[in-house]
Amino acid sequence: MSRREDIGRFYNLMGQLERQLGGKRMLNQCNGRMNWPQRGVYFFFEEGELRENGEPRVTRVGTHALKTASKTTLWHRLSTHQGTIGGSRPGGGNHRGSVFRLHVGTAIIERDGLSSETWSVGSSAKRPITDMEYPVEKLVSQHIGRMPFLWVGVDDAPGPESMRGYIERNAIGLLSNYGKSERVDSQSSGWLGNFAKNDKIRLSGLWNVNHVEESYGREFLSELERYVEGM
Repeated sequence: MSRREDIGRFYNLMGQLERQLGGKRMLNQCNGRMNWPQRGVYFFFEEGELRENGEPRVTRVGTHALKTASKTTLWHRLSTHQGTIGGSRPGGGNHRGSVFRLHVGTAIIERDGLSSETWSVGSSAKRPITDMEYPVEKLVSQHIGRMPFLWVGVDDAPGPESMRGYIERNAIGLLSNYGKSERVDSQSSGWLGNFAKNDKIRLSGLWNVNHVEESYGREFLSELERYVEGM
């Protein structure tokens, strides 16, 4: 089988997953009181980003709890991408706690010609800096909040060898166009990721950096199918 055929099988599984979940969700409509599995893998789509056959294409794959003894839940990871709902800076967020937010923000800054010399600098920042970054954080929350996503429960033990990590890195390797001789389901010319600072995002067509240059093992699709059927 070819990579193109494997991608087709992957999206058939996404369609099955969507039917079993009752549809995609958007982060701007989600909260922690909803029914989330303890751990899982998520797949983000994006308005205007379509496959060659006109179906929506995945633009980010992610998971969590890849460190031994991590207590991070699926919703906790999604909520860091979502940003803040209330508080003194509603609609903002912390891009230093979410690499997804960091990359989206960098692309928005580049696309819109915004000034933000402190963006992505350091693992933390004091209040005057985060106040200055708040307008960009709001734009990031708005963009990610509108991205439909699916998730599959994979509740195994935390750690780098978890099944969640296995599915994540193989799905990224399958979908990424980085370094591939044949590009499949390329991003549109208007995709925000085309303005990303990191060339792995621009060349892969995904909001991912890790694993985009790696190959994949098609046997992961059988494992993914097993978990999708269990939802």
